[in-house]
Amino acid sequence: MVGRAAAGTLRRGKFERETVPLDPQAKAVMDLLSSLPRDMNSSPAAMRANAVRAWQATQGVHADVAARDLAIAAPHGRLNLRLYRPHGAGELPLLMFFHSGGFVVGSLDTHDALCRRLCAGANCAVLALDYRLAPENKFPAAPDDAFFATHWAAGAAGELGIDARRIAVSGDSAGGCLAAVTAIRARDTGVPALCGLVMFYPVTDYHEPATRSYLDFAEGFGLGRADMIWLWSNYLSDPSEADHIHASPLKADLRGLPPALVITAEFDPLRDEGEAFAHKMVDFGGQAALTRYAGMNHGFVNNFGAIDAGRRAIDEACGWLRLRFAAAQRAQT
Repeated sequence: MVGRAAAGTLRRGKFERETVPLDPQAKAVMDLLSSLPRDMNSSPAAMRANAVRAWQATQGVHADVAARDLAIAAPHGRLNLRLYRPHGAGELPLLMFFHSGGFVVGSLDTHDALCRRLCAGANCAVLALDYRLAPENKFPAAPDDAFFATHWAAGAAGELGIDARRIAVSGDSAGGCLAAVTAIRARDTGVPALCGLVMFYPVTDYHEPATRSYLDFAEGFGLGRADMIWLWSNYLSDPSEADHIHASPLKADLRGLPPALVITAEFDPLRDEGEAFAHKMVDFGGQAALTRYAGMNHGFVNNFGAIDAGRRAIDEACGWLRLRFAAAQRAQT
């Protein structure tokens, strides 16, 4: 079932439970990933190596765009980023991208194919951030890195070949949380002015109290409730930090955020909190578009090489971004 929004409206009411089963392609990917080594007691390094193997096994053909790695000075030391640009392009809008992985795993490499596809499809530069991971760097390291990098990119527009007045932020799962928090912090500080927010099945709140989707899809659909409890325990120093809006953006005042596109998956523990974020944005007078992909589970977008719906979701996001960038350009004239 699909909910869409324009001019500050959003389809109202709850989505009904879909009658379709888990999509066969999503099921095949879930079975493949379940065969890979996965021990929640492993070291962070081992978990991250397994994550690279898992994501690379289901990513599609790389889009033909230029990419180069950057390193910038940050308050804690150095941040690594990867800049993607269509070949031969001049000044471009920019999409900041933050990867998933529960704030514990994930890297520039796990989302390289996705970033290339977003770059080509939205005809924009994409700047992906290798933010600090937990448990070595607990909250608020990741959101601090995300906001710092976005602020830096706006100030380095000439060096990057981007239009600082056309910057959007995006991410999947934990990265969607970082995108939302970055949008909130940019609103609160006034810099940079963002023109769009794209979140794929985002983390927006703590794992308890459990939502209906947390209970319905606690296990058997890939990402489960036990996984999220483990990830949150590694990310936060104390459960009380979950009340901070930079950890749980659903708890924030969502007034004045840029227009958003929220994409969720039917069989996903995080489904309800992602959809609640879109509805709350509209309740606060904002614009939000919401699409739930029936038959899909968590992570289907980054598995686009093996899941047709993942490619459709990326195409939807790219089309939405092109419209947002065009609107921001018109507003300059």
